[in-house]
Amino acid sequence: MTGSEDSLRHPDPEDRLVLDPGCSRCPALVESRTRISWGTGPRDASVLVVGEAPGAGDADAETWRGGNHTGCAYTSRHSGRRIRRLIRDLGYGDDCFLTNAAKCHPESDRDPTDEELANCRGHLETELDVVDPEVVVTTGKHATATLLAFEGIELDGFLDAVCEPIECPTLGVTCLPILHPSYREVWLSRLGLSPEEYRERIAAELP
Repeated sequence: MTGSEDSLRHPDPEDRLVLDPGCSRCPALVESRTRISWGTGPRDASVLVVGEAPGAGDADAETWRGGNHTGCAYTSRHSGRRIRRLIRDLGYGDDCFLTNAAKCHPESDRDPTDEELANCRGHLETELDVVDPEVVVTTGKHATATLLAFEGIELDGFLDAVCEPIECPTLGVTCLPILHPSYREVWLSRLGLSPEEYRERIAAELP
């Protein structure tokens, strides 16, 4: 299968797993968001991907406008398509649920605060209960840290954790940290991996 945009499916907004339509746990995020970005994908997926938070997106884009506007996680023109293409090319396009650690866009694309991530962790826990995946792929430092918080594990050196599975017995899943799609090229060179080697390492840890 090729990596062309034309063959990459955009999720159906009707497929969103909407847990709290008017969630107002984080006042600053309520002010900055356009829409809450909920997870999409099969409810019995083997793999669940967790991102950090929806970016600002582009309201004028034809399709890939970003979760802040579509209400669907991982639908931005850059990061969203890149992650969905990676998962598809690894053979899990129809066996993956995609969501974010924080469901709302933080103003000016800042990092979500620890409090905001904690406020949203209940939503993530519900998603994990519903989907019951075997592996949770966390993209970037913040997504990884929020998942490991369920286990009381503090992340010490994110790059050292990339592509290294971490067992999470409380959740009953394996956490597989990977690079945030926006910074993949920058950090791959630091890791000494080619794009092909990186994909192979991810594939080796998927069910």
